[in-house]
Amino acid sequence: MEALLIITNCPDDTVANAIARAVVEEKLAACVNLLPRAQSVYRWRGAVESASEAPLWIKTTADRYAAIEARIRELHPYEVPEIIAVPISRGLPAYLNWLAEETRP
Repeated sequence: MEALLIITNCPDDTVANAIARAVVEEKLAACVNLLPRAQSVYRWRGAVESASEAPLWIKTTADRYAAIEARIRELHPYEVPEIIAVPISRGLPAYLNWLAEETRP
């Protein structure tokens, strides 16, 4: 089992909560952390933009990645939402076992 940390940013708490609840309820993720708002600075269509966003840290497994990416895209209002998956190379074995169990279809 390969564990992943998926990172995405949402425009507001309503979207962040909707994504977090959906992916956990649907067993696509074991846990989602809704972090304090962050200020993002980025280039979009040739202009430098700035936005206050609600970051999510989503804990899941590699075999659930395609489904969770599709669900985030479905629920996210951005044309191109940030969806980044970072492998979790180490962790407390009991936690990683729990993560695997909670994301099993």
